[in-house]
Amino acid sequence: MGLYPYADRFPVVRSFPEQGRPRAEILAEIAAMAHEEDSPYHEGKISGSIYSGDEEHYEFLNEVFGHYSHANVLQRDMYPSATRFEGEIIAMTLDMLHGEATEGTACGVNASAATESLMNPMLVYKQWGLERGITQPNVVMPVTAHPGLLKGCHYFGIEVRRAAITDRYVADMDSVRSLVDEHTVAIAASAGTYPHGVVDPIEELSDLAVERGINLHVDGCLGGFILAWGQELGYPVPTFDFRLPGVTSISADTHKYGFALKGSSVLVYRSPELRRLQYFIVPDWPGGLYTSPGMSGSRSGGIIASAWASMVSLGREGYRAIAADIFGTAAQVADAVRAHADLQVLGDPFFNVAFTTTPESGLDIFLVNDFLASRRWRMNGLQLPPALHFCITRPNTQPGVVQRFATDLAEAVQYARDHRGQAARSGAFYAGGVTPEQIAHGMAGWLDATQALPPG
Repeated sequence: MGLYPYADRFPVVRSFPEQGRPRAEILAEIAAMAHEEDSPYHEGKISGSIYSGDEEHYEFLNEVFGHYSHANVLQRDMYPSATRFEGEIIAMTLDMLHGEATEGTACGVNASAATESLMNPMLVYKQWGLERGITQPNVVMPVTAHPGLLKGCHYFGIEVRRAAITDRYVADMDSVRSLVDEHTVAIAASAGTYPHGVVDPIEELSDLAVERGINLHVDGCLGGFILAWGQELGYPVPTFDFRLPGVTSISADTHKYGFALKGSSVLVYRSPELRRLQYFIVPDWPGGLYTSPGMSGSRSGGIIASAWASMVSLGREGYRAIAADIFGTAAQVADAVRAHADLQVLGDPFFNVAFTTTPESGLDIFLVNDFLASRRWRMNGLQLPPALHFCITRPNTQPGVVQRFATDLAEAVQYARDHRGQAARSGAFYAGGVTPEQIAHGMAGWLDATQALPPG
């Protein structure tokens, strides 16, 4: 499709227009582009990205958003409803993540998305360390930890120590333990990991955090709002929340499996003392007392209101029902992969199924992906090791989707056999917020993590 596919169909804006265009004309262009770009998810062929896919749900949230799209929650005197929405979002999230285990001290903040929910606790733990005389802090995390954690450490001057993972693609406890020292302010882990959808050994990491008197952040941005229902549904989801005494903070994205609009996340802490460390206050600014709970300043009230509306409209019963469909579909997808001797599932996933070719087959997984892409499947390409993942969302649970995937996957494996040795067109790429030139420049300082990966 290319990065700029509309140049020959719609006017290209190369400078500020002297006169505005008719709104009807603008809306027609937007509707045409949105329809084309959304069509693959309606077929259930998109991995991740579109978490609800329920058009009636979106219409409801868009209506809620419209009431507050113009509202800036920075002005709480004008929009006190934002305080209600945020407080109740946090309360519901803490209920889901067993905040009662903290005996009433758990609290939280809202954030714009996963990156902010991951960066803020890194700042908090740096400040926590400074209060204890740690001036050269480090954070230990497995190589599968989300880049948002690395970004936070980069921005705030924290050393990152990257632990190895096991052959089940979870944090290797021996490696983690070997990297923790007197300068370690926190450990970070995932429930579940973005690449492989698996849950790190949070219980053992909690024990280590308690033993060493340090913090443990659980990245539940992807999995928090679905894995939380797993145990209630009878799945062997490991405990990863505040029931474990070493867990000091958890991030969970409402704009993923919380089914809210994009730009919404929740970050919860075990105590107000930790949350306090991410506040920014300027008491003597000529413009007046300035306070901010995190990195964001102005925020749209529409995002917060629609996140609240999503949660209260679905309720625990609604979330459990959707989670059951997703867990069941993921199990069927994993079975479809395991049906091929040339493919293998990585780790023990619950909702996000990562797979690659077996070493014995000698097949290129990205040739498999090339064929799937030709059938409009959008898998996520992984590296180290080369693999794909299919992150199951509501659109993928539609009748017939898994059966179509199984049929196309069989043809894709045969395609990879027939084109053995040919260069694949696809590859592993996650975030595309910069130009190719900027990527090439940044790669000069890339951290080689291959030594921390399991064999093969």
